This record gives sequence, C-alpha cells and structure tokens, in this order.
Amino acid sequence: MSATKTALKAAKAALDAHKYQDAIEQANAALAVDPKSYNAKVFLGLAYEKQDQIEASETVYRAAITIKDKDPLAWQGLVTLYEKQAGKKLDEYHDAAIRLAEIFMEKDDRTRCQSVLDKYVGDAKKYGSRTQVKHSLEVYLPTGSIYDYLEGRIPQPAHTYAKIADIVEAEEKEKINTEIGQRRTRLGARIDQVTAEVKREVLEGSQLEELYGAIIDWTHDDEVRRHYEEKLLQRAYDTLVTLHAPKKAAKREQVTNLAQGLVILKHPFLLAWKIKLEWNDVEEVNDLDAGLLREYLSLFPEEGLSKVLRGYLESDISPFPKAKAPAEGEAEEDDESGPASAEDRLILMSEGMEESCSSILAHRLMGQYYLNIEENESAASIARQGLNRISIESNMSGLPLQHSRNAISIVLATALVQFQAPRHHPEAMEIFEDILRRKATETSALIGIGLILEEQDNYNEAVEFFGRALKRSSEPRIKAEAAWCKALNGDNESSLHELEACLSEMEGSDTRTKSLRSQTLYRIGMCMWNQDTSTAARKDRTGAYARFLASLQADFNFAPAYTSLGIYYADYGKDNKRARKCFQKAFELSSSEVEAAERLAKSFAKSGEWDLVEVVSQRVIESGKLKPAPGSKKKGVSWPFAALGVVQLNNQEYAKSVVSFQSALRTAPADYYCWVGLGESYHNSGRYIAATKAFEQAQKLEVSSEDDSIKDNWFSKYMLANVRRELGEYDTAIAGYQEVLQLRPAEFGVSIALLQSLVESAWHHIELGFYGRAADGAREAISLAQDISERRNDAFNLWKAVGDACSVFTYVQAYTPRLPVQALQSLFEASIDHSVYDLLADIDSVGKTTLQTFTQETDDVTSSLIFSVKAAILAQKRAIHACANDVHARAVAWYNLGWTEHRAHVSGIEETQARSKKRPLKYLKASVQAFKRAIELEAGNAEFWNSLGIVTTDLNPKVSQHSFVRSLYLNDKNARVWTNLGTLYLIQDDFQLANEAFTRAQSCDPDYAQAWLGQGLLAGQLADQNEARNLFTHAFEIADSSSTMIKRQYAMCTFDHVISSPSSTSTNNLQPLFALHQLRCQVSSDMAFQHLSSLFAERISDFVDAVSSLDLLASSLEAEYETSESSVTLMRFAQAKADLARARLAERDFETAAEDAETGLSLSEDEELDKKARQRVRLSAHITAGLAYYYQGTMDHAISMFRSALEETQGNPDIICLLAQVLWAKGGEEERNVAREQLFDCVGNHHGHVGAITLLGVVAVLDDDKDTIEAVKDDLQGLRTRDDLNEQQHSKVAQLLTAIATLYPEEEQDSLEMGEATTSVMLAPSKPHGWSQLAGLSEESFPAEMAVLTAIKAAPPRGTLGAVDLAKAYAGTRRLDDAQRAIVLAPWTIHGWEGLV
Repeated sequence: MSATKTALKAAKAALDAHKYQDAIEQANAALAVDPKSYNAKVFLGLAYEKQDQIEASETVYRAAITIKDKDPLAWQGLVTLYEKQAGKKLDEYHDAAIRLAEIFMEKDDRTRCQSVLDKYVGDAKKYGSRTQVKHSLEVYLPTGSIYDYLEGRIPQPAHTYAKIADIVEAEEKEKINTEIGQRRTRLGARIDQVTAEVKREVLEGSQLEELYGAIIDWTHDDEVRRHYEEKLLQRAYDTLVTLHAPKKAAKREQVTNLAQGLVILKHPFLLAWKIKLEWNDVEEVNDLDAGLLREYLSLFPEEGLSKVLRGYLESDISPFPKAKAPAEGEAEEDDESGPASAEDRLILMSEGMEESCSSILAHRLMGQYYLNIEENESAASIARQGLNRISIESNMSGLPLQHSRNAISIVLATALVQFQAPRHHPEAMEIFEDILRRKATETSALIGIGLILEEQDNYNEAVEFFGRALKRSSEPRIKAEAAWCKALNGDNESSLHELEACLSEMEGSDTRTKSLRSQTLYRIGMCMWNQDTSTAARKDRTGAYARFLASLQADFNFAPAYTSLGIYYADYGKDNKRARKCFQKAFELSSSEVEAAERLAKSFAKSGEWDLVEVVSQRVIESGKLKPAPGSKKKGVSWPFAALGVVQLNNQEYAKSVVSFQSALRTAPADYYCWVGLGESYHNSGRYIAATKAFEQAQKLEVSSEDDSIKDNWFSKYMLANVRRELGEYDTAIAGYQEVLQLRPAEFGVSIALLQSLVESAWHHIELGFYGRAADGAREAISLAQDISERRNDAFNLWKAVGDACSVFTYVQAYTPRLPVQALQSLFEASIDHSVYDLLADIDSVGKTTLQTFTQETDDVTSSLIFSVKAAILAQKRAIHACANDVHARAVAWYNLGWTEHRAHVSGIEETQARSKKRPLKYLKASVQAFKRAIELEAGNAEFWNSLGIVTTDLNPKVSQHSFVRSLYLNDKNARVWTNLGTLYLIQDDFQLANEAFTRAQSCDPDYAQAWLGQGLLAGQLADQNEARNLFTHAFEIADSSSTMIKRQYAMCTFDHVISSPSSTSTNNLQPLFALHQLRCQVSSDMAFQHLSSLFAERISDFVDAVSSLDLLASSLEAEYETSESSVTLMRFAQAKADLARARLAERDFETAAEDAETGLSLSEDEELDKKARQRVRLSAHITAGLAYYYQGTMDHAISMFRSALEETQGNPDIICLLAQVLWAKGGEEERNVAREQLFDCVGNHHGHVGAITLLGVVAVLDDDKDTIEAVKDDLQGLRTRDDLNEQQHSKVAQLLTAIATLYPEEEQDSLEMGEATTSVMLAPSKPHGWSQLAGLSEESFPAEMAVLTAIKAAPPRGTLGAVDLAKAYAGTRRLDDAQRAIVLAPWTIHGWEGLV
C-alpha cells in the first residue's frame, strides 16, 4: 500500500508541476500495484487530457467511474474533457452532465449542480444542432430528475417548453419543404397530393400539440396562454384537415372543445369563432344563438361574415329580434357603421360575401336574402358556391353538415324555379325530390314542386302538392297558387272565389305582401277575362280591366298586368299607342313576358326597326322561357329565334342566322318559314347541300299543309333553284325557275335568274365539251332576254347576260351559225337611244352603225363569228348605260366590256377583216381603255389590275408587270395572276422569274391547268421536250374543255413524241384526236390543227375522218392560195393533197388517191419551196401513187413512181422493198431479175434491214435457191436475237425460218417446225410469236395459255401487238370462251369463228 501511496503522491506532484509524462508514469506505476486504484485512474486521465490524448483520457475516466460511480471526481474530469471538444460529443456530454448534476444533488450542492447543467446547455446552444439543443433543454423540464431540486434556479418550464416548441416548429417546416421538394419530382406526382401526404405524415407524428399544452399548463401569463391556445387550435385544425376519414372523429372533438373554450372566453381568435359558427349544423337559421352572432359582430366587425350578418340581422327576413337602440353617446358611431337603406344593406352584404367566400353560413344567409329580393340568378349562383363549399368543409372536417346542405339546396332549387323558367326545372325538381326523400314534410320543397308542375301544365298534381304544403303552413301565398292552378286547369269560377278569399289575408304593407296582393289581383282579373270571353265582357272597364289596374296600383312593377292591359288596349280598346307603351313597360320589367315581347317585335318589324326586333328577341331568348322542361306539356316558343334569324339574315350574319333558325326548328319543326329562312342562310353562307335539304323539307310542308297558312310558297321553289344553280345542276335549276314563272310569270327577278342560269349552263357545257348544248343554251338565253326586255329593258344583269350569251358563240365557233341575229337586232334597237352604243366607238368601230350590218342568219361561220363578237360588245355597252347610277356595277360593267373587247381581239375577226401584215389592235386598245375605266371606279379590285396586265402584255410590258404586281399586292394567293406574270416573264425571255412565278401559281392552286401549261412552255424553251410533254399532258388531264391553248400544245407534243418513238401505240393517239376534234369546234378556222387531226385519225385507222378533214382542208388552202398566192400556202396545199391521197389509198379509193398524189406532185414541182418539206411531200406522193397504180393493176406507172421515189430518196431500203414487190408482182422474168438485184444490193448496202432480208428469203424459197437460202438463213438467225424488232417483225422472221426448215429439212432431224418454235421461245420467252407457233404444233394447253399471257402484255398500251394477233392467240387455246374473246377483239378475222366450230 505504501508503494501505491508513494506513486500517487509523485503523480500529484508531477501534475502540479505540469510534468504530465511523469504523472502518467507514476499513475501507471500505482495501477501496476493496485489496478483498481480510483485516484490513479483519475490522475492518469487528467494527465492524458493535458497531453491532448482525448480517447485515452476518456477511456481511463470511464474505467474510474466503474470503480466509484457516485464519486464526482471522474465525472468532473469526463465533463471537462467533453467541454474541450467543442460539441463533438454532445450526446455523451448530455449523459455525463446529468449524472454529475445528480451526484451534486445527492451532495446537496445546488450551485455546482446548476453550473454543470448551465455549461452543458450553453455548449449545446453554441455547437449543437436543433435536435441536440432541444435535447439539452429537456434537462430543465419538470419531467427531468433535477427540476424539483433546482426549481427556482433554472428557467420556468413554460419558457423552456416555448423554446423547444420553436425548435420543433422550425424542424417540421424544414422537413415538410424538403420532402415536398423531393417527392414532387417523382413520376406521376401531383403537387397537391404530395403536399397533403407529407403534411399528414409530419403532423401525425408531431409533438407540438403536447408542447403547446404544456406551455398552456405551466405559464402564468394569460396572454401567453391565449397565444398558445390559438396555436394549439390551429395545429389541431391543420392536423384534422390532413387526416384520413376514419381518424377525423377524435381529432374533430378536440378541435371543437378547443374552439368552444376560446368562444366561451370571448377570445377574438377568428378560427375558433368560425368553427363554432360554421360547424353548427342547424336546421333553421332561427336555431342559431343570436347573442353569439352579435358577439361575433362586435369582435370582428371588419370580417366579411360580419358584414353579411349585420345586413341579414337588420333585414326583414331576420328571425331574430332587432338590436336595442344605442345609447346617446353611441348613436353617432352606429349611424356611421350601420346601413341606412336596403340598397346600402345589399352593397354591404355583397362586399362581405366577396370577402368570406369560404363561409358556409355566409352563403346560406346571402342566398336566402337574394331569394327575398327576387334576385334568383344571384341566389342560384351563391347556392351553388355554398354547396361546393359544404362539400369541401365536409371533406376536411368529416362532418356531414346535412342541415346546412338541405337549406342551401332549397335556396338553389327555389331560385332555379324562377330563374329563366323553365330551363332549370329538371334540376330543381331533382333537388326537391332528394330533399323530400329525407324529409317528406319540407314545405319549401312541396311548394317548389307545385310551382314546377304548374309551369309544366300538370295542374292536378300541382294542386296536390300545394295541398300537402297547406297542411304544414296556412300562408295565403300557397292558397293563391293552389287556386290559380285550378284557374289554369279551366275552373275559373271556383278559382275566382278562392283568390278573392285569399285577398283579404294580404293586408300587410311590406314589399312582399304588396307584390303578392298585386299578383292575386292580376289572377282574379285573368279569371274574369277567361270566364266570359265575349267582346262586351272584355271591354267592360269594371271587370278584368279594373282588376289589372288595381294590380298595378298594388305593385307598379308587376309585369303581367301591363301585358294584359296592352292586350286590352290593342284588341278591345283600339288604342295602339297605349298598347305599345304597356307592352314596352311589361317587357322592360320582365323579359319573361313572351306575349308582350312578340307583339312588340311584330310592331317593330312592321315599322322596319330591325335593331329593336333583335334586342327584343335576344332578351326573350336569354330569359330561358322558350324551351319547356323535359316532361312538360307546354309547347316551346320559336318566334324569338325565327325573328333573330331574320334580323341576322338581313345583316348578312349567315352563320348566326343558321344557328337561330335551327333553334327555332327544334321547338317548331313544322314551321315552313323557318325552313325557308334556314335554307336561305345556308345558301348565302355557301353550304348548298344543307340548303337543298332545308328547301326540300319546306316543300314537303307545302304539300302536307291542309290550310292556307303557307303563303308565297313559290319562294322556296325559287331559292331551291338558286341552290341547284350554285351546285352546278343547271338543268334542274332551269326547270325550277320555269316552274316558278308559271306561278308568277311577271316576277322579274326570277326571269333574270333563269336568264343567268341559261348563260351559266352554256359556259358549263363549254367546260364539259358539250359545245352544241352550249350554243343552244346561249340561243335560248337570247330569246328569253328578248321576252324580258319587253317588260323591262333597263336592268344591268339583263344586258350582261345577253353579252355573255353572245360571247359563248365565240368559244364554239363551229356553232356560230346558230346565233339569232334578228332577235339580237330587235333587242338592241328597242326603246333606246342608239347613241349609247357609241361608247369607245372611235376606238373599236362598234357603235350604232353596227346595228345596220346585222342581217339574216347565215351558215357562214366567219360572218356569224363577227356578228356574235359585235353583239357581245354592244350588249356590254348597253349594260354600262343601264347601271349609270351604281358605281360598283358600273365598274363591273366596264370590266365586262374590257374582256369582251379582248375576246374580239383574240378571236381573230380583225384578220378576217383586214389582211395586212401588221395585226390590227383596235379591239385590244379598246379593252385597255375599258379596264382603265374600271380601275378608276374601283382601284382596290385585284381582278381589274390582273385584266389590265393581260391586255397590256404586248402593248407595254412595263405597265403589264406593274398591273400584275399591284394585283398580287391586293391578293397574293391568286394562281391566275401568278401564271399571267410568269407568262409575261416567259415572253420577255426571263426564264428564272418565269419559273418562280409558275411554281408559285402551282403552290397556290395545284389544279390550275394554265400554270402547268406555262411550265411546259418554259421547259420547251429550255429544250427539255420530255419534261414539256409531261407537263402538257398533266395540264390537259386536269383542264376543262374550254382552253384551246392546252389542246394545241398537248396535241403537238404528243404527235412529236409519236413520230419519234417507234414503241408508241394507237392508244397514244386517241386523246390528242379527241382534243383536236374539240378544238375544231372551238376554232373552226385553225387549218394547221385540222391537218394534225387528220394525221392522228390516220394513225388510228379512222380513214373516213381523215379523208373528210383533209378534203375540207385542201379546199380551204386552195381558196387561200388563190387569194394570197403564197409559197407557204402552196406547200401546205401540196402536203394536204399528198396526205389526202394516202388516206384515200387506205380507203381503197385507188383512182382518186392516184389523182390526189399526182396533184401533190405537180404542186410541189417548184424547187424554190422548202427543200425538206418538199422532199417529204414528193416521197409520200410517189409512194402513194405507186401503190395506187399497183392496186389498179397499172404496174408500169407503179414502177415508175417507185423508181422516182427511189431516186429522190437516194436508195431508201423501204422503197426498194416496195419496188421489188411490185416488180415481182408484175411477173416478167426481167422485172423479177431486177427485183432480185435490188434486194441483193439493198441487203449489201443496208445490212440488217428486216424487210429486205425477209423478202430476199421469200424470193430464194420461191426460186429454190439453196445457196441464197443458206445465206439468208444465217441473217434470219441473227435477226431473231435483236431487241429492236417489234412483234410483227419477230413473227415474220420466225414464220420464214419455220417455212425454210420445213421445205429444206436437215439430216436426222425429226421435228423441224417444233424445233424452230422452241428456239423462238427460248430466244424470246416474253414474246407471243414463239408461243403461238408452239401452240399450233403442240397438243398441250400450256403453250397456248402462255401465248395468250404474252400477247396480253404485248398489246397496247404496254406494247404494239395488234388486235388480229391477240385474237389469234386467244383462238389458239381451242377454248370456247377464248374463241368468243377473239371474235370480240377482231370479228373480221376467221380465227375466232373457227374456234366456235
């Protein structure tokens, strides 16, 4: 023991001397002797601490504590050690400090005990987190072990609890924000749902309510207590809102108790009072505590609910006694704060309602007040908001609030009964029935259902419900309604007595009683009015009239009485002025007075005040009185919609008028005039199909109508004809107009519409290619115009139609002889000063003197064309005179005249009148002047500028460009203008700008054919002929039949392609031929395209058409040559004769063909003619003449012609072949030798010529020349592998090889013909000739079927195989159906007929 003490003394001395290493060694030495030496461990821990060996020091101190737990020395060292670490081990510090304080408490050392705790709490506040600070403060709480010992020396518990509460509040707020921020980024997360979930999780686990309760319990300051009672209530309410429904009951009870306590104390915490008032679910308002309401008013005078309560309590409907009169000193203040009148009260309550939009009680009171002042719309709106608020509050609190829901539902349903009745009656009925299911004796619901049934004309049921209500209440209002229902049901006598009995009970002076008395007096008057319907009784001023006046004396704002008085004055008093005033007053007071509104609307319509008609109709529609509720016996009212539709139709608001007439027809589907109005609205808005259906329905009503209620039924027929005309159904439209004219022959507008339809039909026929029908329609239009002019000849549309009808003939020149010249002359000369025709006569030479040139109708196309053009110009000039007082019409008339002058220019009548080299421009100049006049009158019209640009294209390109640009400025979406601008650029050789303009036109309207035509012309200028042909073809396919330029370009490019492409078929020639036939009808004087038409006809073997065209062409060219003696005309005449000879040859008219060919040769003898054209003409004529002579049997002449052709072509192999055939056919040995020599020379000079080789092979076979046969056979084998041969050439080669193989068989070869056929199939398996040969030699069906398949593929349009060869392939199958197909394909051949045998 002495050694231990010595070591301890030495350690103590070392510590005092700050020799900590020595102290460590001495302490260890002591512990080596006595391991459980408490002091040694304490000295050792202290030494370690001084050397900053924190871990070692803590370990030693804790080892010492295990030896002596109640000794403070080790605990002090441990606490000091933790203090030095600046909060690194606050949790361990907490336990050590409390234990050390408890040891000091046991030793009764309060100072040191408090010091330990204060230092610990100070360090926690300085270094610790919120949680650690809160943990440190808990040592001061009464729940701690030291509180009782240090009470009075440490902070008050309320103060400590408040600090802890602040810390917890901050922690929870931070946690809520953090969690919401993290969870809101999840997929599918909604911010409201995430917020609710996080708050619920945090609030359910919160200890704040316990802390607030502890503060309330321990504080001695009433202000602090009230503050934390508020916070506790708010916290509990917030928690209640977030909880799920099953957990709400207990929390709601806590909230209610807390709020009740604050209210009892009259503490001005708004939430507590709102909970007390809003959650008080009373059945009636009078069940509320009036004192409580007034206390709320005094505590929260500026709250919205307070304003509503103040207004309600001061109103007449308040069930509570009025407040006592204020003391003298308070009078002035109350006068300033309280409302002075009903208007001020309403303003105050409205302001309060806006500020308390979440208050259920405010909605309930405000709704009842609105009902009282008959503001039904506002009452319904407030009630809906209140029901929505009840649902929200019920979900938050878990309270059903059924009584409040019922009360507000009754307000809503009652308001809906009156607001825009009967629109909302189904909804009101549903609400009342729902209330009666819960409370069968609810008076308001019974009355409401009774009123609805009364409105629906279910009077017996209504009386029953009013009777049930009377069992609960004896109000005179209910009795009066029951009596009125009897009157409406026809029992006027008993109703009269009952209403008079009710009248004695209505003696009050308040507004509601006066209004009820006025209504009852009015109903008594109506009973008297309907009881005796005689004129004398109704005129009696002491009867119903007196009751109506008495009703107004009781209430000057009772609208139905004014309506009845108006009817009295209008129908019996004969005072329309007073009647109108009464109706106006009634309608001003109530838009539900439909009868007054209807009479007003009729009155305004008669006086032309359509704006007022619109106002009246719109107000009636908005009243909601028009459409009966579902299940009602009442009929709907349609006239306001119809009247509104008429007004909108007059104002050109067609979309709105459609809606109005549709609404009218839903109510009155048999209203004829509404159907007509609907159809007219559809027509004017461009919806023609719908308009057609509407007018057809109107006509059905005409047929089914049994009375004379439908007048002027012709109008629907007229409008339907207009619709048909807009749809392009001109025949139906014309028939419709004619039917109307049979009913009303003097109707000028219908006659003009018929005239315009005839002209439009003519133009439509031109677009379709029915040119004869177009001419007939124009002729009929002129005849009709002559009849119309006898009644009235000063109409612009009349002369415009005449001008258009005459212009039709310029587009179908072949039918111009049908122009009724005499009718036009009489039409122009009738009842007019002829000087009106001299307009622009100094330029175009068309004026009054032109009328003298009109003669009898003639068959001469040129003369008729001149007549039609001049007649069109005269008609348009007459149109200008007819519209002298209308600026817009005059501008259009000048525009029409401009186009007519331009048409005269392009029709070519100037050339026919003046054969000068320079083309006359008088019509073009007149056109320019006309368009300028039009632009002067209407400069903003894009079409006028476009027209000016067209006519100045040749005269002044700069002006033309400016005009087109100006037109595009006004309307840049017009494809025609872009096309015209592109054409101008094309003429000026600016290809880039032309391409851009044409492209823009195509983008504006891809179906505008002229844009594609321009693009094709541009491609032709750029030498891209394939692209040009494709563009012309596309333009022709999408164009109508009126464009001549498209037909010309399409025909020319197609012919160029046909003559340059050996693979072209006859089907390629059909469309161009049809186009040229139409062109011949449109421009009969275009000889070049007549010639082209004959060439196409020749290529499809229509030789009759070709001969007819060429014969007419030759006669025209002969006449022209006799006049002009032009070498060009001579060359064209010679070519026409040569082509005519060829066509006659094809018709087997050999003699005439030879004559025409000789004529062509004689005409082309002049070597000064175009060399290339002359060579072609003479070659054609020589060959044609040679063949004609050959078929006539005059071989010498034929040979002579072929020799001449051969000389001129310098040995053409095809002509050599023809000459060889003719020489061989002549039969002489010398001729045949010459034929052989020619063929040998041809084969030598033109290696691979199919015709020469095959002819030489045939000659060799006939001559039995084996050497030649061998040589030819090798050449034929080579021809079989060539791809440039057509089907006929392949077939000839194969047949010749087969014949050679058959006639000259080789050794050891059994089936030579089969071998040749098989070889043909192998060399060309896609060609039909090899399969056909094989089918003829084989008994199997497969080769024949393959022959048919390959022949179909080789036929047009995919190949050039002819009908005969295709028919032969079908006949080769030996099947009956294929034989029939062969007959259909080529009935002139025997192949198909043999198959039928």
